[in-house]
Amino acid sequence: MSIKSERLTAWVEKMSLTGLLLATLFFAASLTPSLIPRHFALQGVLSGLSSAVGYGIGLLLERTWIYVQLPQPDGRLAKRLKQGVGLACLVIAIVFLWLANGWQNSVREALDMPLANNANPFQVGLIAFLTFCFFMAIARLVRLTFRVISRRLKGRLPDRVAYLLGAVIAALLFWSVLDGVIFRTALHIADRSYRELDARIETDVAAPTDPGKAGSAASLIAWQDMGRRGREFVVAGPSRESISGLLKAPAMEPIRVYAGLNNAETPKERAKLALAELKRVGGFDRSVLVIIIPTGTGWVDPAGSDTVEYIHRGDTASVAVQYSYLSSWLSLWIEPDNGSGTALALFDEVYGYWRTLPRETRPKLYLHGLSLGALNSQRSADLFRVIGDPFDGAVWSGTPFQSTMWRTMTAGRRPGSPAWLPISGDSSTVRFTNQDNHLNIPGATWGPMRIVMLQYASDPITFFEPSIFYRQPDWMDAPRGPDVSPAFRWIPIVTALQLGVDIMVSGTVPPGRGHVFSAANYADSWVAVTEPPNWSEQDTKTLKAAMAGR
Repeated sequence: MSIKSERLTAWVEKMSLTGLLLATLFFAASLTPSLIPRHFALQGVLSGLSSAVGYGIGLLLERTWIYVQLPQPDGRLAKRLKQGVGLACLVIAIVFLWLANGWQNSVREALDMPLANNANPFQVGLIAFLTFCFFMAIARLVRLTFRVISRRLKGRLPDRVAYLLGAVIAALLFWSVLDGVIFRTALHIADRSYRELDARIETDVAAPTDPGKAGSAASLIAWQDMGRRGREFVVAGPSRESISGLLKAPAMEPIRVYAGLNNAETPKERAKLALAELKRVGGFDRSVLVIIIPTGTGWVDPAGSDTVEYIHRGDTASVAVQYSYLSSWLSLWIEPDNGSGTALALFDEVYGYWRTLPRETRPKLYLHGLSLGALNSQRSADLFRVIGDPFDGAVWSGTPFQSTMWRTMTAGRRPGSPAWLPISGDSSTVRFTNQDNHLNIPGATWGPMRIVMLQYASDPITFFEPSIFYRQPDWMDAPRGPDVSPAFRWIPIVTALQLGVDIMVSGTVPPGRGHVFSAANYADSWVAVTEPPNWSEQDTKTLKAAMAGR
């Protein structure tokens, strides 16, 4: 036997038997389906992480068993038990790797995605093993640090105090390295990359020449400082000609205003600048005015913004202000107050001016946001502050689970309605919908304010919750959403890890699934919220067909 094989054998023999068993069970559980299909490399990392977590739990249970002095197998029995458990673990791992392809295809089928022929079980197993070894090495390094520190302290302090301080110091040391070096370096790289991308001037996107458009030479908002997503939003919408050609009716040129991060120093100044530009281009002379809160990168979903412009034949004005150039999860983590602060500043400026206008002639005022934009939009509009003169409604899509408003309405839903499609109160103010239009609720009548929450049952950004580590969520109860695999089962801890990975890839699915929202569903939502004049069912069908072909 070679030296390397002897070391490997010795390492395996030193492993915790309970830890090995739980590591295998967690590995197997991680291969089961969740909401979003996973690439084999991502699956390997997830499985390796799950195995490491399982091993840690098993090791803790075993050490606790020993600490309370319960009986343990020893000698030949212990050796045979370890061999039997090792063989069982190998069989379990092979069987579940073989079943993984079918499980992933069950998710693909629910999401109307092409089926895969191979889940690459060998590659998954190899990546999982390497990931497991990485976390094991980190754990051993932490333990070594703990032993060195506690050994130094034992000569000066009582043993138990030395062990406690050793554990605390080792944990703080590694957290400082992780947070101060690794995380900060990664965030610095991400920040620089996103900033450079946001500042890049696209060669195929020219500044508007029409003085009535934001970003033109006559505009109060400088084109070059608007940011990549802002420039894209301002020029990429439907034109008067395209709207008129599609609907075979006269149309207007939609108004779009966007203030980027570099257009002014503070959120308040950017909001004031956006309001001034909105006044300059005649935004308050339109029939519909929409306050849009972008996602973290400053992106505005064209499926949501374009549809409302088509529905109202261009008689619309939309205004948005950028609060970050980072992706939404980074923005929420690093600068959680920037988005809500900017949304509040923009709402205060626009709403404050809007309410001074005559009610008979001012535009209908609506709010809109996707994902983090929806969360920040909800936080901007305090209903108690606007109850005397409310805005007219909102379309919020893909609301993140952190939303207090969303959680309250879901928890207080009408009995019998599922958590993935709740019915809120008498449905006069808020209605939920998904791929199928559920907005026409029998016996329900809209009130003066209409809010639609568009969400899909397969969206982990909406349906993740911290309690999923230890409790099955209500949205997994029967009946399930139409886009959730029937093979999806809740497993303590593992399901939370799976959904954490699902969040990362929730935008890789077809429109109308996961966190990718379909223009057709936006069309139903905007029609219900804004109740456009001279609009027919046939117009809706025409718009859906045109948007689906884009």
